[in-house]
Amino acid sequence: MSLPAAFVSVILIWSTTPLAITWSALGLGSSFAVFSRMMLGALLCAALLLALRVRLPLHRKARQAYVVSGTSMFGTMALTYWSSQFVSSGVISVLFGLSPLLTSLGAALWLKEESLTPNKLAGMVLGLLGLLLVFRGGIDLGDGAGLGLAALLVAVLLQSLGLVGLKRIGDDSPPLATTLGTLVVALPLFFASWWLADGHWPAELPERAVAATVYLGAVGSVLGFALYYYMIKHMEAGRIALITLVTPVLALLLGHGLNDEAVLPQVWLGTASILLGLGLHRWGERWTYALLRRD
Repeated sequence: MSLPAAFVSVILIWSTTPLAITWSALGLGSSFAVFSRMMLGALLCAALLLALRVRLPLHRKARQAYVVSGTSMFGTMALTYWSSQFVSSGVISVLFGLSPLLTSLGAALWLKEESLTPNKLAGMVLGLLGLLLVFRGGIDLGDGAGLGLAALLVAVLLQSLGLVGLKRIGDDSPPLATTLGTLVVALPLFFASWWLADGHWPAELPERAVAATVYLGAVGSVLGFALYYYMIKHMEAGRIALITLVTPVLALLLGHGLNDEAVLPQVWLGTASILLGLGLHRWGERWTYALLRRD
């Protein structure tokens, strides 16, 4: 798959993931929902590797990548699922829009991958401004939202650190193998979390929650993470994280249309700011050069 196609696919997957997380967690309980999702994802991923006859690399860099990615995934997903009890699906996606800033800073400090040029900084500022506008216009905070927001902020930090850590390791394993290795590391942690928090099979299995869990396991965990690791191998960390500047708007609109989550007119202004920030961060130098040539 080409990088542009992978980029667009991940945007679509990540835009639908927050709403699916909300539906599955409310129907099955947060700890069981995330554990069952990861179990399903691991089984599907293992079956695909066997069918494609792709070996699971176990060399030093691969093992390091599995540990870094697996622990990052556990912390990120566990906190995200838990927070979904208190905040809307739009909140989840909006706060994950902060990750480009954290990832770009981490990449500049530890990877020496890119310099924080004025255009990149201006793009991040516009993106964050857009996120704040979307936050004001599209989010209805309820009881427990403070704890939920704090958990989400930690989840964003863990995801960003995991991305920078994977780029620093520089493992060249097949993306699907990296996905399985990550799930193998994370799955015992998710099981322990479910066992300690609840440890009981849900009394009911609502159809919508089950369907959301299957979608998250098959599409979100296997396809989404495989494409994510594919992009990590071939793209800069800061540019990958820019995906989360687009997905909040789509996620808010999906939450409004399918889950009756409130969205106000400020969302549209936030959308324009986010997209402008995305373009400035990605193509700012090119735009500046073109304007100077015209003058």
